[in-house]
Amino acid sequence: MGYLGRDELVAALDELLEAERAGARVAEETAAQLQDPGERALMEAIRRDEVKWCGMLIAAIQSLDAKPSARTGAFHAKAMAIASLPERMAFLNRGQGWVVKKLQALVPRVREPGIQDELLAMLSSHRENIERVATRLAAPEGG
Repeated sequence: MGYLGRDELVAALDELLEAERAGARVAEETAAQLQDPGERALMEAIRRDEVKWCGMLIAAIQSLDAKPSARTGAFHAKAMAIASLPERMAFLNRGQGWVVKKLQALVPRVREPGIQDELLAMLSSHRENIERVATRLAAPEGG
């Protein structure tokens, strides 16, 4: 596989942007419902991270002389339909895993070094978040 052309790259970045926007909203709305301070802090940290990556993706798309999508991915509605907060957190984690897979496939095909470096940082961050949430969900109640 070769490098992505501009339009393909913009489409891939827009898809990630919509997913990150959805993830940020899910984390924010879930944090507001959590009683456990540790879980709430974790969701707030993930929200901040998702917002950070939204900003990076917007800047990357604009650097390619394109207009970023204003849409929020369907993941938001699917996640918020899950009433159980632990189940929703697990679903959010699966969404983070989807982003990791997308990034693993995308990064080698990005020609622009600055964008590639940012996507690698985003990949690392999502892997860390997956571990943090998995650890939290595996902890005994109140742990």
